[in-house]
Amino acid sequence: MGHRLHWAYCVFTLCLSAATEIRADEELWKLYVDRFQVYRRKGAFPEAEKAALAAIAEAEKSGAESELAASWNNLGALYYDTGRYADAEKQFLRALGRSDNQARAPEAMNNLGLVYLKTGRLKEAETLLLEVWTGREKASSPDQVQIAESLNSLAELYRTQGRYSDAESNQRRALAIWDKALGPDNPKTAIGLNNLGTMLTIQGRYPEAEQLYRKALDMDEKTLGNQHPSTGSTLCNLAELSRRIGRYDEAESLGRRAMAIQEKTLGPDHPDLANSLNNLAMVLRARRQYAQEEPLLIRALQIREKALGPNHTDTALSLNNLADVYRKESRHQEAEPLYRRALKIWEDALGPEHPTVAAGLNNLGDLLRRMGRYDEAIAAFQRASAIWEKTGDDSESASLATGLNNLAQAYADDQKFSEAEPVAKRAAAIDEKSRGPNDPELATALLTLAMIYHAEQRYAAAEPLYQHGLAILAKGPDSEGQAVTISMMNLAELYRVQGRNSEAESLYETLIPLEEKSLGPEHRQVCQTLYTLAELYRQENRFERAEPLYRRSLAIMEKDQTAESLALARALKTFATMLRRMKRKAEAIALEAQAKAILQGKPITASSKKIAR
Repeated sequence: MGHRLHWAYCVFTLCLSAATEIRADEELWKLYVDRFQVYRRKGAFPEAEKAALAAIAEAEKSGAESELAASWNNLGALYYDTGRYADAEKQFLRALGRSDNQARAPEAMNNLGLVYLKTGRLKEAETLLLEVWTGREKASSPDQVQIAESLNSLAELYRTQGRYSDAESNQRRALAIWDKALGPDNPKTAIGLNNLGTMLTIQGRYPEAEQLYRKALDMDEKTLGNQHPSTGSTLCNLAELSRRIGRYDEAESLGRRAMAIQEKTLGPDHPDLANSLNNLAMVLRARRQYAQEEPLLIRALQIREKALGPNHTDTALSLNNLADVYRKESRHQEAEPLYRRALKIWEDALGPEHPTVAAGLNNLGDLLRRMGRYDEAIAAFQRASAIWEKTGDDSESASLATGLNNLAQAYADDQKFSEAEPVAKRAAAIDEKSRGPNDPELATALLTLAMIYHAEQRYAAAEPLYQHGLAILAKGPDSEGQAVTISMMNLAELYRVQGRNSEAESLYETLIPLEEKSLGPEHRQVCQTLYTLAELYRQENRFERAEPLYRRSLAIMEKDQTAESLALARALKTFATMLRRMKRKAEAIALEAQAKAILQGKPITASSKKIAR
């Protein structure tokens, strides 16, 4: 029941500056620039590109260097908007190389820094963005709106670097400047609200984030329209927040609306569309619709590899999430190379001690644990926990609790209970402090500790932890999920081994329909639960209750091509023994013959196969 750290990438709407200062003596050039601004704001990108190219042509005719630099900067901003980052970079470099206006150079430098940031060149991005911000702050007549642009850009840089406190501080300052200088209904103010909302979402501050997103969405729809790319970005972020708090229907509706807007306005190969595809896939994952999730993630990966390159951090996220699908489907050999490739990209781009690297190690460790490679899993979890402990806002961050809990599970799976117990206790204590007493992640930590005590036969210590964890999960968004069914099964088994059969039977009866709903009526785990409950009833001579359960479990075993023949033969003989006690000798003999044939590897006759009635 390993908890995994999942995250979905949220769109950050960054402000790229286009030319705003226009020389009055170039009327035709001015007309084209005005058209560009109008079309770009509307999200009419093909028309905006035509206007930008026409402005470049006019500037080249006049030979005015400043107008030419401004025009290239405009075209670069448009290419950035549409995900053509290599083309955007060329235009910004042109603008920098030809600008004879020192006031205009920071504009192109800031935009070039954003391209570097988007394409994973963080050191180059930081150098440029800090230089622009410092220059704007120290100017003799500082332009506060331009300072806000720099603060907004730096906030995204710090977010990418995992410096969340710095990111939030810069974002709040940028938002305050825009709100005061431009007014509460300006699109840039909406951008600031959206970006701050994403910062808060990452930190789990969902009520604050939702309020900001809804305000930004209202502003976007009023000022830009309900089909604008900025509206799509805000919808995407709001959908991701809804997913995180378990409002899956709302998340899917918002996500599909965002996708429709982005595909229409940005085209089928834009990175923003990949973000929405990824986020919708996470909704389907929460519903365990893995077959529907996989093609969305594959498409998102293809878009990101094409637009951002094979070594971009967003490409790594797609690799990681696709690996998650394969892990959940027990396609471990396919999952491992994807996890390792994602981890390598993050280490190279972000450094070996970035929180995202810790998340990648955590996910790889969980796969290795499930494959029984405990030493490798433990090493991965230890490294992840060490990174989170070092880079978190404090030494007791929620992410650290995740890593410690997974480490405890790996120790327990490897029968190292003395190592597992203190780690699990610390994870539970951190979760309760950082997330609160009713958070599902706390339930996960409590249930891990319960399983450790259970394995050590410390039943009195395990029982209240199982009950507490289940009570928390029952109130959460996944009240019938795998964590619930596994913990119910463990608690029922704890009751059974203590001879508390009536309590065990009650739990098993409740558990069966939950497992059938989540796993399917013919899943191997459903078969095991049916058989275990049948055994309890048989031991109490409640044969009429046991018989239909035996028949259902045996029918599932016969259909399961991977089921062990020895287990099926034993189950048949056990059922036959009960039938003999019920004075149904002929039926018992037929089942015994079937069991004997299985053990001897002989073909089974059609008549002997008829178990379920």
